[in-house]
Amino acid sequence: MEYKSGSRLERVLRSGRFAVTAELNPPDSADPQEVYAAALVLSQVCDGINAVDASGAHCHMSSVAICALLVHAGYEPVFQVSCRDRNRIAIQGDLLGAAAMGVRNVLCITGDDVTVGDQPEAKRVFDFDSVQLLQTARMMRDQGVFLSGRKLTVPPRLFLGAAANPFVPPFTWRPHRLAKKVAAGADFIQTQFCFDVPRFRDFMASVRDLGLAEKVFILVGVGPLRSEKAAEFMRTKVPGVFIPDDVVRRLRHAPEGQKRAEGKRICIEIIQQVREIEGVAGVHVMAYRQEELVAEIIEDAGLLPRPMRVGAVAPVQARPHKRKAGGEW
Repeated sequence: MEYKSGSRLERVLRSGRFAVTAELNPPDSADPQEVYAAALVLSQVCDGINAVDASGAHCHMSSVAICALLVHAGYEPVFQVSCRDRNRIAIQGDLLGAAAMGVRNVLCITGDDVTVGDQPEAKRVFDFDSVQLLQTARMMRDQGVFLSGRKLTVPPRLFLGAAANPFVPPFTWRPHRLAKKVAAGADFIQTQFCFDVPRFRDFMASVRDLGLAEKVFILVGVGPLRSEKAAEFMRTKVPGVFIPDDVVRRLRHAPEGQKRAEGKRICIEIIQQVREIEGVAGVHVMAYRQEELVAEIIEDAGLLPRPMRVGAVAPVQARPHKRKAGGEW
């Protein structure tokens, strides 16, 4: 089998094993220990750890820096690259630099607009969208040239990913949007949060009809909800998130002190349901500042042991740190 990157994530997916990735929520800090503390938990249960790139248009430690720390510690990062903040020159340089550090997985996203963040006066770039970014990264990898046509001496070996959101209208357009990303070079897909399994089943039926399930690995986005208040916040304030009323009611009716457990239970049930859908290759777990809960969810969902660990214990002693509540994707 010929690998495009040779990453652990690629090998797990191409082997046919059910993959698990998770987001490492970037710290508002210059302390690498905060990255190591979160990665240490995730590494035991995941095949890849996403370093998010200023999601929700909120500034945190940069994704390329987090990837550098993760590679140094022996972990398997997924480098998220957003088009919002950098032009094509900077992005191509970041792709080369990340590959030089040992990063093998890249998730190409357009990025949330600055108006949803806490610095709405920031200037947008959006020189690319996610499809153009995929095309450029694939060109660098497969043709060994920059977008200008200038040759690379050593092309980057990258396993290219993209995002998909089957849960917002127009629903019939979503599989065709996915097809464009596959044609542009996407090797794997991570979806937005899935709380509407029937809608996702319909999406996957269209994906299979288009022949895309054989061309790309689809990882379904899942995550725990702390309470009905957290659910209301996410579905009204976080772009692209849809949470059905019945999920909110279920959390509202849970006794006080058991809402977090109910949110975890809902997440596990969704994992078990989507795992049975033809064409689903894995799950992508998003739990803002709740890395310990990710490990519990993966274990209770029956997804352990993982076929191979993401990495070794970080070379620097990780120490506990305070975690903030939140809900950005």
